[in-house]
Amino acid sequence: MTLKRLYFLGIGGIGMSALARYFLNSGAEVYGYDLTASSLTKKLEAEGMRIHYEEDPDLIPEGIELVVYTPAIPDDHKELIWFRENGYEIKKRAEVLGMLSKDKKTIAVAGTHGKTSTSSIISHVLKYCGLDISAFLGGILAEENTNFLYGNSDYVVLEADEYDRSFLQLEPETLIITSLDADHLDIYGSHEKMIEAYEELCTRIKPNGSLILMQDLVSMFSEDFIKNLEARNIQLSIAPQDFGYTRLRIENERYVFDYYDQQSDMTDLISIMPGEHNVSNASASVLIARRLAIQEDKIREALRSFKG
Repeated sequence: MTLKRLYFLGIGGIGMSALARYFLNSGAEVYGYDLTASSLTKKLEAEGMRIHYEEDPDLIPEGIELVVYTPAIPDDHKELIWFRENGYEIKKRAEVLGMLSKDKKTIAVAGTHGKTSTSSIISHVLKYCGLDISAFLGGILAEENTNFLYGNSDYVVLEADEYDRSFLQLEPETLIITSLDADHLDIYGSHEKMIEAYEELCTRIKPNGSLILMQDLVSMFSEDFIKNLEARNIQLSIAPQDFGYTRLRIENERYVFDYYDQQSDMTDLISIMPGEHNVSNASASVLIARRLAIQEDKIREALRSFKG
């Protein structure tokens, strides 16, 4: 997607800003609106983006080739109305993210909680281990002080946002589901309808791709779910059945654990991040790294250096 001038409505959002950073790093001019200035928008401006904080179509520059907006922007927003009335190409953030990741080896992290922490540790491990990945994150990666990593390889790590069914724009090669608690019922109406949306997301995994479930969530899906995966040659990995951690303990104020999967084990891994949930997230990053044939010593170093 080669564009020279873009405009972001709601550019200060954590997801929008990552996408804006992608286009800026790709050589495009990036303009945007947000309701109020923040530490994040100030950083975006310092990086070269031009942002204003007044709802005023007169402040929109000429020559905009694509308008990207977040669902948080109301339909009666003056600038959104102006773009629509003047025939601009307008896309939701999720649509653009889906277009960017379609032809990539996309590792998507979905779930009603745990997306940001899991996608962050996966991104850190893969980057530390030498993969020139891109990553669109829902939080600021401590090591890089950014929510976006720009890489030249085909690998992309991103969060698959269930709000407004946004994740159905994606076509991941690897999909991780962290949790399926009832959430966004204002969108879905019921927990069951939300589960159906996740099932539809799983049908969008590329053929011969992979589905990783961080908990034994299979029982929450319909009977046809596994059959559909098998028909499309999707590799299913379920924690703690197929991979995970064991012998969790604390040594020298750090978590130490053993990792296992269906191939072999790794012992005495160290995580400096507090909380057992971070050890669980780490196990997913180890599984992915091992499938990419990354050396065990590099995986160990990467986990030990992750700051959150």
